[in-house]
Amino acid sequence: MAAAGGGVIAVCYGFARYAFGLFEPRFSGDFHLSGTGVGILGGLSTLGYGIGLLVAPRLAVRSARRTTVLAGALAAAGVALMAASGSVVLFGVGTVIAGSSAGLASPGVAQLVGERVGEGERSRAQTWANTGTSFGLAASAFLPLAVWSWRWTWAGFAVVAVVVTVVAGTLVGRSADRPRETAAQGSRWPDGATRLVASSVILGAASAPYWNFSPARLSDAGISTVLASLCWCAIGLAGPIGGMAGRLAERRGLRWTVVCVWLVWTAGMALLALPRPVFPVALLSAVLFGIAYMGLTGLCILWAGRLFEDVSRGVTLSFLGLAAGQTAASPVAGALGDAVGLGPVFGGAALASLVALLLLPREEARVAVG
Repeated sequence: MAAAGGGVIAVCYGFARYAFGLFEPRFSGDFHLSGTGVGILGGLSTLGYGIGLLVAPRLAVRSARRTTVLAGALAAAGVALMAASGSVVLFGVGTVIAGSSAGLASPGVAQLVGERVGEGERSRAQTWANTGTSFGLAASAFLPLAVWSWRWTWAGFAVVAVVVTVVAGTLVGRSADRPRETAAQGSRWPDGATRLVASSVILGAASAPYWNFSPARLSDAGISTVLASLCWCAIGLAGPIGGMAGRLAERRGLRWTVVCVWLVWTAGMALLALPRPVFPVALLSAVLFGIAYMGLTGLCILWAGRLFEDVSRGVTLSFLGLAAGQTAASPVAGALGDAVGLGPVFGGAALASLVALLLLPREEARVAVG
């Protein structure tokens, strides 16, 4: 179950949502984009993500399987439209559609795992499914070096998304469709939910510069495209280490684990704020970022599960906070990068991340049966 969900997560996040930043130099050249323009397109992707999250809970509770399959289909459609676009407007529409796939995928897969995996294995299954993003990132890392047009690469993403979606839908099977009545669910705002959403907003805002502008930051520092691609690959390869955060939270507590992973995150962001980060520093930053991002998003899923009886609703609220932070921060980061350079932008993101240490989860929250 975790493998099927992780495959859909891989194409929805690794390709449809986050590969945008990796190909940013090619997009900028083809569509004559400034840093602000790149930030706006990144914000559109996150807007689509938010739209997907808004409609996901009702769909996921009715049929987690169909929601997961729909997410994969939207990923394929979005990246295909981006590949075929002849104007920046059509390209922007494609980014919205592609982004919406990720918004559906997270609640859909979370609900699927909640329905089909036993309580004893559920936490680990949730975090491992979430690390599908890492495998998508690693698979796409070196594709910008290809001699062919980026459009062919993105057409390939669409084909892979179709295949993965069909396989996942087959593996899950229709027995996963278990509609539930939800009229009485989800009306209560649990104690601690505000902390979860606020932490998610900070995570989204602080991650926006990395996802959209880290390749440009490395280029500014004189790091070659090949080495920059290696750093992107490192984000993906390091991500599964973050998947171990779920087990660590079970052993040492959610609060303690969140503190540790946030500190790793802050260090990774701060390294790209150095005046001229050399390749080993950039590589270390990528590794720390990959571990921390996968770890923190997985911990947000666990945190939501401890607060909400309806798992998909809790995950949706958390990831809506993340989407709001990314949507707001992407164009701001682009504009600031044009004005003062990307180094200070990453420094500001690292400092802002420390605020999350004031919004830690309470250990007394119970694990929801979901």
